[in-house]
Amino acid sequence: MKRQAFKTSQAPHIPSTATVGQVMRQVLYALIPGILLQIVFFGPGVLVQIALATGFALGFEALMLRMRERSIARFLGDGSAVVTAVLFALCIPPLAPWWISAVAMLMAIVVAKHLYGGLGQNVFNPAMIGYVVVLISFPKYLTRWQAPADLSTHSLSLNETLAAILHGALPVGVSWDSITQATPLDTLKTGMHAGESLPEIMLSPVFGQFGGMGWEWVAAAYLAGGLYLLARRIITWQVPVSALGVVAAVTLPFWLLDPVTHVSPAQHLFSGALMLGAFFIATDPVSGCTSNLGRLWFGLGVGLITLVIRQWGGYPDGVAFAVLLMNMAAPLIDRYTRPRAYGT
Repeated sequence: MKRQAFKTSQAPHIPSTATVGQVMRQVLYALIPGILLQIVFFGPGVLVQIALATGFALGFEALMLRMRERSIARFLGDGSAVVTAVLFALCIPPLAPWWISAVAMLMAIVVAKHLYGGLGQNVFNPAMIGYVVVLISFPKYLTRWQAPADLSTHSLSLNETLAAILHGALPVGVSWDSITQATPLDTLKTGMHAGESLPEIMLSPVFGQFGGMGWEWVAAAYLAGGLYLLARRIITWQVPVSALGVVAAVTLPFWLLDPVTHVSPAQHLFSGALMLGAFFIATDPVSGCTSNLGRLWFGLGVGLITLVIRQWGGYPDGVAFAVLLMNMAAPLIDRYTRPRAYGT
C-alpha cells in the first residue's frame, strides 16, 4: 500500500475554527441594528462619522503596516481597524467636525495599537483611547448631541449634515442650540446638582419610557446584538453579565428605598453607552482578562466605576474611563485568577 506523506507542523494540530476577520465581521453584523436605530433617531451624521472614522483608521493602519514592513493586504483585511473605527464613531455626536475622527484614529491606531506592537499586543482598548483623548481635549464638540428625531425642531438633510461636519456650516436660520440638546445622563447630573428632585427632572422630554428618548431603543438594539454574539460564541457571558448585573444590583435597592433622589436601574442600563460598552467594548479579548473568574471581576469593575463616575465624576457617562482603568488592572487580575493547573 502506497504511503501518503502529509506536511505537519508543531502541535497542536487542531485548526482554529474562526479567523480574526470572521470574528470582526460577526461583531459588525451585531452592531447593525443599533447603527440603524441611531441613524433613525439622530440622523445621517451617524453614517458619515462611521465612514470618516473608517477611512482614517484604514489609512493609519496601512501607513503603520508599511513602516513596520508587515503585509498590508493581510492585516488591513482582518477588520480590526474597521471595528475600532465603528465603535468610536458610535460614541461621538453625529455632527462632530471631521478632524475629530482624524485625531482619534491617530491615537487609536498609531499610538494605542501599533506603538504597542500591533494587533494582539495593545494594552488598552484602541477605540476608547481615541474617544477619551478627543473627549478631554475637545469637550465643546463632544457635547453637541443632536436632539432625537421626535424632539428636533429642524432635521438636517444629508447635504446639510455633510456641510456641518466638513465645514461647520449650518443652514440659514438654524443655530447649534436649536438642533442640539443635553443627553439624558447630562440632564440627570445637571438637575441633581441643582437640587431638583428626580420626578421633576424626569419631566424633561429627553426621557422615554425606561431610558433616554431614542437612546433606550438604541441600547435595546445593542443588547440584541450582544445576545447574538453570545449565541455565536464570539464573546463570553462573564463580562456583560457582571457589568450590567452589578449596575442593576447596586442601583435597585437605592431606587426602591428612595425613588425621589435615586435613578432607576432601567435608566442606568438604557441611557448612555453602558449596553454598547458591556457587550462590544469591555469584551475585547486583547485588553481584557483571559480567565473566566478574571472576566467576572473585570466586568464588575467596569460597572462599578461607571456608576461612580456617573454619580460623582465630572462626566455624565463613565463607560470609556471605566474600561481603560480596568484595562490597566487586567494583568494583575489575571495573575490572581488563573485556574489551577491540572495535577497541582
